[in-house]
This record gives sequence, structure tokens and C-alpha cells, in this order.
Amino acid sequence: MGENVKVIAVVGPTASGKTALGVRLAELLGGEVVSCDSMQIYRGMKIGTAAPTEEEVRGIPHHMIGFCDPRRNYSAADYVDDASCVIADIADRGKTPVIVGGTGLYLDSLLFIGSFSEAGEDPAVREELFRIAGEDGPSSLHAMLRAIDPEAAEKIHENNVKRVVRAIEVYRLTGKTKTEADREALAPAPRYDATVVTLDFEDRATLYGRIEKRVDKMFADGLEDEVRGLLERGELPDSSTAAQAIGYRETAAMIRGVIGRDEAKELIKKNTRNYAKRQLTWFRRYDGIKLFVEDGGVIKTADELAKEAIERI
Repeated sequence: MGENVKVIAVVGPTASGKTALGVRLAELLGGEVVSCDSMQIYRGMKIGTAAPTEEEVRGIPHHMIGFCDPRRNYSAADYVDDASCVIADIADRGKTPVIVGGTGLYLDSLLFIGSFSEAGEDPAVREELFRIAGEDGPSSLHAMLRAIDPEAAEKIHENNVKRVVRAIEVYRLTGKTKTEADREALAPAPRYDATVVTLDFEDRATLYGRIEKRVDKMFADGLEDEVRGLLERGELPDSSTAAQAIGYRETAAMIRGVIGRDEAKELIKKNTRNYAKRQLTWFRRYDGIKLFVEDGGVIKTADELAKEAIERI
């Protein structure tokens, strides 16, 4: 496991053709696809997340899609735990893991150790520490922190009980001091031997046109019925992460009569364009292979893009 495992990551903005390229690379490299999409993980949300269809996957196994209850608030840490197990299994079977998706935080967290805070929370530990502060005073708790992490103790005042508790909790849960965790976050270490293939566009108007067509197709394919079903089953509560997904929040507002159908469609297109801009900015930070989807205004096929990528891997 670890840095010796070779993985390919296909990233880029929504509607850029990641699915088709990922499938083609998996075919050529003898691989399996691991989705890196924070919304495709949710069950019953196929249309609005553009989850790959049976026809699109072309028999290539796809993982990390449609397994999570949409009422659950699934985190980047959860994704790393689950996806890293999937990748280990694929590699153990002699296959190439091909990570495909557009959620930058998930990808950073998966490819680099320390790129997010891996320490969760333990209510029992937290309760115990607050009890100590209440019974013995903040100075007693601060002395505990000083014993395990003198640098953090210097930076955190003893009266800031909440931060002192968190620093000790991090150490109890991970075996790392808060100082060590902070240093790792600044200089994350690679988890895999990864080659990142980034899809980009010479002309953003091309990308925006693809987004508009995708949204129109989602409505034609039954997005409204999909969202209505989720709402009727109580699987899309307002408090859930899934309910905030582009396409779902606007369609839910339409179903509730807050906005009209045309307004919902235009809002989805606008919000998706804005999201695509943020994705382009995020993924341009990566080293690796940069591929432009179009050549002189002509869209390249997945075969052509895959050939370009493999020549440079």
C-alpha cells in the first residue's frame, strides 16, 4: 500500500468528459474506476449528479457511487477511509486504480496525507477533558497539553478551554500532536504514486455550452421525478449535504413552488458554470498531464484523449 501503489487520476470541471476518458484509460490499462465525486456517493441521485450509466461504464467496474444514504453528511475523511480501502483492493488484484471526479477537496485528501484534519471527534474524550477543566481548573488541563505538546501549549492560552480540549483530543485520537498535524497540513506527503490527468478548455464557451446541454438532458431524463421521490421519502432533508447539491436544491425549490421550471433550469446552469470555474482554478494547481478537450474548436474523442495521456504517463 502507500506510495508504491500507482494510480491515475482523471480530473477537470463538470461536463468535461472525465467519465468517458476514465473508462477508456481503465480499458487500456487494465483498471477499475474509483469515483471522486462528493454527490455521486449518494443513493438515488443518479440523474442530477450525472452518475455514469451502464452504457457509459462499458463493463468497467466503478466504485464509490450510489452507496451512501443521502440523509448522511458524508465527509472528506469518510471518503478517504472508504476510497483508500477500495484502491488497496484494486491494486492487490493487480489492477490499476483510475480515480475519476471533480471534487477537489476529496482528491487532495485522498492523494496527500495531511491535506485535511484526519482527527475526528470522540464525545467521551471531549466530555472527560471538559470535566477536568471544570473540576480542577483550566490550568490543570493546560498542564496536560504542555506535557504532550509544548509548542501548542505556548500558542494556546489556558483560558481558551475549547482549543486546549481539541488539541488534546487530536493527540488522543491520532497519536499525533496538534503541532505535528499542523505541519503535515502545510506539507502533505503523497499517499500514492499518482499521475494526475487534468482536462481543460481553450475556450470556456465550449465548456459552458456542454453544461447547458447536460442540464437540459437532466430535465429530459427525469430530474424532477428523481428529486420529488427523494423528498417524498424524506431522504433529502434541508439539513443534509445532499440537499445542497447543485440541481437538487433548485429543483426542490421548484417542486415546492418557490420558483418556476424555467427559473430552476437557468439557476442550475448558472450555478454549475460558477462551480466549473472554481474547479478549473483548483485543478490547475496540479502538476501532471494537462489535456485540452478541444483542438481548434473540434472536440476530441475519449480515444484521442486517452492516447495523448498514455503517451505521457
